[in-house]
Amino acid sequence: MVGEEGAFVLGWDEVLTEEELSVTLKVLCMSEEEFKEYKEQDGWEDDSEGEENSTLSNEALSRLKTPCKKLLYDSVLLTLESYGSDLKAEQDLLNNKEAYEKLSRREQQALHVRYGQKRILHQLLELVR
Repeated sequence: MVGEEGAFVLGWDEVLTEEELSVTLKVLCMSEEEFKEYKEQDGWEDDSEGEENSTLSNEALSRLKTPCKKLLYDSVLLTLESYGSDLKAEQDLLNNKEAYEKLSRREQQALHVRYGQKRILHQLLELVR
């Protein structure tokens, strides 16, 4: 359901793996009874056709039902905890020219990637709060 890597891809304006995230949230927020009914009705194919035209934009994420928002919020917190440092530490390093220049080119690039990832995750936290 999530794909080979087991991760969702988020962009600045929308979820890039929107179908996977939408189905995952829907299933994880179902009661056991709802899931059984959904599965028995072969709802998987019917729902995906109806949702193809909708995107999980930032605006749509902010309108999710409370259980889905909570699930996303908690997931983002867990993801942020998996990093060795927080957003402020990355920003401080980027702003400290002397310390930044001591990093190898590869470390600088990794810093930019981590910083961008964390900014997107913090944006998502705000959207689903």
